[in-house]
Amino acid sequence: MCTSHEHDQDEAAPQAGAGRRNFLRATALMGAAAAVLPAATGAARAAGEAPVPAARWRPDPDSRRFTLAVMPDTQYLFDGPSIDKAPVEASLRYLLEQGREENIVFLSHLGDLTQNGAEKECAAIGEAFRLLDRRGVGYSVLAGNHDVRPSTDDQRGPTPYLDVFGPDRFKGRPTFGGASPDGYNSFHLFEAGGRQWMVLALDWRLSPKGFDWAKDVLARHPRTPVVLTTHELVDGDDSLSSYGQMLWDQLIEDHDQIFLTLNGHYWPAARATRRNAADNDVHLHLTNYQNRYFGGAAMIRLYRFDLDRNTIDVETISPWIMGRAAEGLNELERQEIELSGDADRFTVEIDFETRFAGFDPVPARAERPVSKTLIPGTVAYWRFDQAVTGTVRDRSGRGNDLTLVTVGGGELGWSADHHPDQPGHGSLEFQGFKSPLKGAYLRTVDGAPLNSATFERGYTIEAFYRLPADWDPAHHAWSGLVSRTGAGGAAGRTADDPDEPLATLSLSNDREPQWAMRPLNQQGIATNWGQETPLETWWHLAVVNDGEHTTLYVESCPVVRNPKAVSTGITSVGLPWLLGGYEYGGRIDQILHGRLGDVRIVERALPVKSFMNH
Repeated sequence: MCTSHEHDQDEAAPQAGAGRRNFLRATALMGAAAAVLPAATGAARAAGEAPVPAARWRPDPDSRRFTLAVMPDTQYLFDGPSIDKAPVEASLRYLLEQGREENIVFLSHLGDLTQNGAEKECAAIGEAFRLLDRRGVGYSVLAGNHDVRPSTDDQRGPTPYLDVFGPDRFKGRPTFGGASPDGYNSFHLFEAGGRQWMVLALDWRLSPKGFDWAKDVLARHPRTPVVLTTHELVDGDDSLSSYGQMLWDQLIEDHDQIFLTLNGHYWPAARATRRNAADNDVHLHLTNYQNRYFGGAAMIRLYRFDLDRNTIDVETISPWIMGRAAEGLNELERQEIELSGDADRFTVEIDFETRFAGFDPVPARAERPVSKTLIPGTVAYWRFDQAVTGTVRDRSGRGNDLTLVTVGGGELGWSADHHPDQPGHGSLEFQGFKSPLKGAYLRTVDGAPLNSATFERGYTIEAFYRLPADWDPAHHAWSGLVSRTGAGGAAGRTADDPDEPLATLSLSNDREPQWAMRPLNQQGIATNWGQETPLETWWHLAVVNDGEHTTLYVESCPVVRNPKAVSTGITSVGLPWLLGGYEYGGRIDQILHGRLGDVRIVERALPVKSFMNH
């Protein structure tokens, strides 16, 4: 890191003391240390090493939750006669101990490993990193201005730093991709979340040759998302240093693959966000704690990726201090065990699929033929490959065709928009309105076999839908996606509201899917409720009855409000089914406002793996 004349520093505000969660984590770490890392004895103690577990490091490459660890400037721990490996080794052991639970896939050091770049300093921290070498852990290092002569760039030639952390150290490691000819720049590839990722580790100062090398690496891996690490880039909140701006202008801005950058050098910790040439956000983070107690105590920052939640949760901790809790922490240690400032503990929201679409688009799922969707037991299957002008044919061949009904001069549109996992690539655009009632819907033809079906042995009803941004509960609530006409009273079922239809898969005023129907075995209405479903998003619903119980699924996930009561079949008075319409008291009361995709009805309970979105 820069000396005091290089960068004016303000004292960092003290962090809150360790809370119960910190204490429990520290206790857990001590327990792991006691079980796995007993006090060094015999040959290990003589060699100055503490034993580590022998198992190889094997992160889960397919899990959609994984962790990238970051260690910033450790220079004050390796300063001439003042060399203390213990904090660094504690952090590295923590990564080894927590590797499986955290699914730690890689560690990046951000430079200034040492204070003077001297041979003994480099050798000492190099020895500490052998903890990772022995377990085959993937990691990267890079030179900071204190590791090499700061007036030089990556063409500086041999140095003690390069002797210890040059390419020869990493050759043969599965994550090592290669290094620049000078040895000061490297790239590393790891598997996580079912795909390949890159850490591009760049020297303190890139030469023109260094820039050319980095661009070539990116060109040779055009579909790989990249975390760029270097020593200097961000120098404060929303601010880049002059060299950082040069990195942005000459490398980062025009390479959409780079979505996250990490650097040390300055303090306190800070963040910036810039829009690149592809109009995408690049998150640029400064992390450095050398100004804090014990030179930062080899703090590590954990970047926890969650590809399902589209988030990176960031936490900053000191395993060395955590591991000393049994000895009793001093006042400063209690403040530093974990940092909770806005720049130290935060969440980055990234829609990974959208963010990476420019250089590695996810191929759209191909349309599936009707024959692949007609599984045994299918009694009706409607898909909308084109606009409706009269009759929609039941593709199951069972004769449950649909006819168009308009109300108040309403229309029924068509769109190529569809759920990404829908078999057919089209949808109908319903334009219903409550008062005055207006729109268009579909009904099964008179005499269709479906009209009299009662499904005593079970059923599965599936539908895809999407509600637009202008969906308004005052005008559009309680519209039916799929419903059966005929009121409960007409079937002699007068419990609850006799005017409610015999069955309806509807959307409440809170956009909750609801399956409400009268089973054959009871007078009243049986109801399954889902959760609120956001607008402008495609959803798949499935109602599954096995002859005794009914379960509602949203995106193949069972909802919480599925009744336990026995429910057998669906009551019928021989009247049509509706798509996009809802009857009350025997009359059309509401019409769907939104898009409806493929709809399928099967006369048996289907497992989730057989749903249309699988």
